Parts: sequence; C-alpha cells; structure tokens
Amino acid sequence: MENTATSRTRIPGWMIAISALALSTLACTLAADSGPPTLAPRVSATPPPTIGYATIEPGELPDQASPVATLPAQQRTDTGVTGLMDQVASDRLMAHVRTLQGFYTRHVNSVQNRDDRGIGAAKRYIEGQMRDIANQSQGRMTVFGQDFILDYSGVRTTQTNIIAVIPGTEPGAGTYVIGAHYDSRGNNEADSTGYAPGANDNGTGVAALIEMSRILSQRQRRATIVLVAFSAEEVGRKGSIAFVENYIQANNIDLRSYINVDAIGSQTYANGTVADDQIRVFSQGPNETSPSRLVARQAEMVVLNYVPQMEIVVQDALDRQGRYGDHFSFEEKGYPAIRFIEMAENTSYLDTTDTIDGVSPGYFRRATQTILVTIDVMADGLRPPDNISLRANTNETQTLVWTDVSGATGYMVALRSPDSMIYQQFEVTQTSETWDGFGQYAALAVAAKNERGLMGRLSPEVFINGNVTLRNP
Repeated sequence: MENTATSRTRIPGWMIAISALALSTLACTLAADSGPPTLAPRVSATPPPTIGYATIEPGELPDQASPVATLPAQQRTDTGVTGLMDQVASDRLMAHVRTLQGFYTRHVNSVQNRDDRGIGAAKRYIEGQMRDIANQSQGRMTVFGQDFILDYSGVRTTQTNIIAVIPGTEPGAGTYVIGAHYDSRGNNEADSTGYAPGANDNGTGVAALIEMSRILSQRQRRATIVLVAFSAEEVGRKGSIAFVENYIQANNIDLRSYINVDAIGSQTYANGTVADDQIRVFSQGPNETSPSRLVARQAEMVVLNYVPQMEIVVQDALDRQGRYGDHFSFEEKGYPAIRFIEMAENTSYLDTTDTIDGVSPGYFRRATQTILVTIDVMADGLRPPDNISLRANTNETQTLVWTDVSGATGYMVALRSPDSMIYQQFEVTQTSETWDGFGQYAALAVAAKNERGLMGRLSPEVFINGNVTLRNP
C-alpha cells in the first residue's frame, strides 16, 4: 500500500460485544458522576481496520468533562443511514457496468451515431437512465446535458457531460458535486476503434453515480446535490474542466466540495491479494492547511461511525504517482475535492482486460454505500457550530466552547494529533468541554448531531497552538 494513513486495528466480535457492554455501563456512570469523555483513540498500526473502539487509559482522561460516552461505531448507526445503505443493490450496479462494457469502446473519438457501440451509445444510455430517475422523482431532480468541443488526436468532436441536480431546501447550505467519467480507452490511447470495455475504469463509477441518483432523488437534502457523468477524462479531463469553468464558475455556484468516483469495483490486487473492506481517498495537501484534506478526514470519520464494514484509508497525496482524475480540475480552481478509488488497484485494468469479471459485486456495493453515506452526511447533516474557541483556565485545563446549533441534540468533537491525517473523537451533549488533554493535539473540529443521531459537517479546524484558522469545510 502507498502513503497509507494510520489504520484502525480489527477487534474480534466477542471483544466488541464486551466493549459495547462496558461502554454502556460507563455511559451510565458518566451521566451520574459527570466524568470525563470517552475518546476513541487510533492505534498506530498497519491494517486491517477495526469495527469498534478502544478506550483511552483512565489516567489520561480529563477530570471535569460531562459528555456522553462514545459507543462502538456499529451501534451508533443512524436508522436513516441504514435504510439508505440498504437501498443500494448490487444487481443494478452490475447491470449498468455490463451495459457500459457492452458498447465495446467509449473512446472519445468512437462512433456517436449508433445505439449499440461507442461513446454516443454510452451517453444516451446514461442520460436515459438519469431522465427515467428524474421522471420518478416528483420534480426533485432535473437532468440536462452540457456540450463542449473536444480536439483530440486530430479529430474534432462534440462531447457531452450529463448533469443531474437535486436542489437543497436550506438557503445558504451550498452545493456538493459527485462525478464519474464515462469515457474509456485501451492500450493505445489514440485508438478509437479497438476494444476498450472500461468496466472498472470507470463503468463502476458511472454505475454508482446512477444508483446514487436513484436513491438520493427520493427526497431533498439541506444542501444541493449535483451528480455529473463526465466525458473526456481519459484525454486530459476535458469534460470536468468544461464543467468547472462553464457551469460552476459561470453560474457562481457555492461549491463546498467535489467527490470523484473512479474505479471502485475491484477488491483484488494483481498478485491475488484481497482488500475487501478498505477504500482509498486521495486529496491535496498540505495536511495542516488543505481544505480538501479536511473533507477527506471528515469522510473517514463519517464512514467510521456509519459504515462499520468499510474503512477509508486517507492518502497523503492528490493521486497515485503519475496519475490523475477529475478532482484535479476542481482543485486547480480552488474547490475542495477528493477522490474515492478501490484499495486493491489492479493496473492491468487500464487495457482490454478491464472487464466485468474483475468487478466484485459485494465490494462494489460496499464502496457505493460508503460514498452514498458520505454525501448524505455532508449534504443533509446540521450546519457546523460557529464561534468555536479554546480558552485557557488557571488550573492547566482548557475549555472548548461553541455556539449552539438549532436542532442539535449533541455534538461530536474531532481531535487531530500532530501529523495525523485522521481524527479521534468524543461526543458531548453540551456546548462546552473542559479538559487538560487538548494540548496533546494539533487541531480540533466540531460537528452537530440531529435528533436521529446523524452528524453534520465538521467545522473548520481550530489549531490548538493558540492560533485559530478558519477554513471553508
């Protein structure tokens, strides 16, 4: 694995059950005795991931806090999130991939006037699926195409991005974009007639996009969600560049973050090793100050809490060495952007062997669920608290305070150790926390939880060295 973050350590099921019982008992004790927060610390170890929490040593706990104890991740799952995940169907996902592969090639210079072959057939299929979903959404989703001119390998063509919009209900909540490219290529990137099935790269991303459109369009979220299928990613991401410049910037859209979905269906490395419960997220550094890295950290925290069967492994890079994706087009214009990609990347999928045989239905479904829950939390969770500050006290403690969020029933405090790309966390019911342990961390952020237990977006990070830097989350 390359550039992996500190990983969680897997805990056997019998230990999880015992830990859950112990933590439940601890929660009662804390409520009665106003005890310290129960942190969910990360263990400095290599994979595999955990689906539960270890607790901090008693001697390290603060003496003056009054929060709710942290429960194991799988026991804190919001019922709405569970219902959302259950709707993801592997048979629909695989059917989309099979259809896209069946067009033989989706090269940008392939034929556009046939319904059974080429990029034109792929465009009409994706747009048709999106329009069918929109027609069943009772007006919640609209679909349209964005044409752009492409000059590639001596050929000029009109390419099309397919855009679906689900408007948000809350003014000022911003817009979140999920994208996946639908063009493909074979061994020779200029060959427009050779076999280029593109099942995993990126039939899986497009299939996930269509399935998420179907599920997300069933109701509106607080923020606006835009789902877009790009053409011409394989030839310099021309489609996403046109989208950012001629749609996002031209319409002055308040874009909070972009999520790129590209190659999420394989759980097997070229050497046969399996990684069926991990998915990578790439984002631009530097780790301390990048808005994109903050989005990646939040995604990891969301999945830790709501998708126990998967782990996000945050990468300390914008992408793999010498590689790129459509998230580059957003990052270049100053928008926070992350990329989801399978853990077990098989580089042979760049050629004619990238067929549906290499896609694992179970892993593909879990990967789609992971991305779906991430966007649901970011677009529908409560807004983050304002006016966060860390105040020094005379007894070597510090008090963290913030403004109450309307509708919040609790808060999640995320703590980042120096040089860490992921968070530890604890939960509280009040809007302040006094502790002598904040100083061991480099930064913190706070998210509100609603009445269903769903966390919202994290606040900008507060740096604990005395300076507070506010950044767009």
